[in-house]
Amino acid sequence: MALEQSPIRIAALADQCVQCGLCLPVCPTYALDSNEAESPRGRIAIAAALARGAADPTAELRAHLDHCLGCLNCQQVCPARVQYDELLIETRALLGPAPQRPRRLLGLLRHPALLRAARRLGAALRVTRWRHALVRHMPVRSPWRAALQLLPTGPLAPLPQGDAAPAELALFPGCVASVEDAEAQQAALTLLRAAGFQVQVLPAFCCGAMDLHAGDTAPAERAAGQVRQAWQASGASRLLSVTPGCLGTLRRALPGVPVFDPLSLLAERAEQLRFRPLPLRVALHLPCTQANVAHSEAAMLQLLRRVPGLDVVPLPRPPHCCGAAGSHLLEFPERADRLREATLCPLAALAPARLLSSNIGCRLHLAAGTDAAPWSTQHPLSLLAQQLEDHS
Repeated sequence: MALEQSPIRIAALADQCVQCGLCLPVCPTYALDSNEAESPRGRIAIAAALARGAADPTAELRAHLDHCLGCLNCQQVCPARVQYDELLIETRALLGPAPQRPRRLLGLLRHPALLRAARRLGAALRVTRWRHALVRHMPVRSPWRAALQLLPTGPLAPLPQGDAAPAELALFPGCVASVEDAEAQQAALTLLRAAGFQVQVLPAFCCGAMDLHAGDTAPAERAAGQVRQAWQASGASRLLSVTPGCLGTLRRALPGVPVFDPLSLLAERAEQLRFRPLPLRVALHLPCTQANVAHSEAAMLQLLRRVPGLDVVPLPRPPHCCGAAGSHLLEFPERADRLREATLCPLAALAPARLLSSNIGCRLHLAAGTDAAPWSTQHPLSLLAQQLEDHS
């Protein structure tokens, strides 16, 4: 679906806002800055002014738009049902990508083969052993510094192995998730098969979410075309992604196609799944996209609570976003760190053994803030698959 990038459309979307202010209490950036321009209401006013030519796209004005996390908490509470996601995407497309966007770094992240090669090279050089010394000598706002801090310490998991096509379900591996969340993708396949589903795995590539949300229209549209081509070749009837951050972009590329979080399908057949006991306390982080796009938080809790002995404690909200937000953690690392600190603050009192989060960007970001903590991070699907009865 091509972006219209029309000032008339942007102005019409902005006119839906009644300026009631109900979005302010749920906006993470407004909580961070206490600045009206850093609120949904303020950004809508900026978008309208830019679309009507009443304001010039200065660096200061576009910074307020670029700071938006796209969490969509505002859209969930809006009484006027403003399509804030469309407004933000269209306005950023009209402006184009920010000049300071780390194109080379994002280019690496968008290509799974390159990312896997870089991870293998990093492991061979033992980068994780000396990265803290290197980080101290890098500029605080450097995207490469932020990326180095996010580098996982564990080994690479193999690519997930799906069933032979055609199958009813197709799993979209994505880009970063296909490398850093391959274990969770294999866990999803294990659980879905146990629930009676057959699942094929599509090729690994970027869905275009990072480009779409940054206003980089051309590569976003190319990625959408690749998604459509892979989907049509699959012959499947439903598409899955273990990464909630990809769901909105996949749905945009495939209007009318059912695109799900696997947790939603698994919850429908929860009675067919049996889990071994696990006497453990886990803290559960709820990514914004899981709450506001996938709407699968109830399904996730239902499944986790079927594990005997597992004490699941959801992290409190607010704060409403951990600060990862796609490429936001690379482009604005200081702001992302402040949001992460607020998210992690309750963990010490909860004293969990593990921190669960379903979005790979969130999990890497949260793990980078808990280097010395006694808890590990994990995708909920990985935990469920590990405890599945008769799972080898």
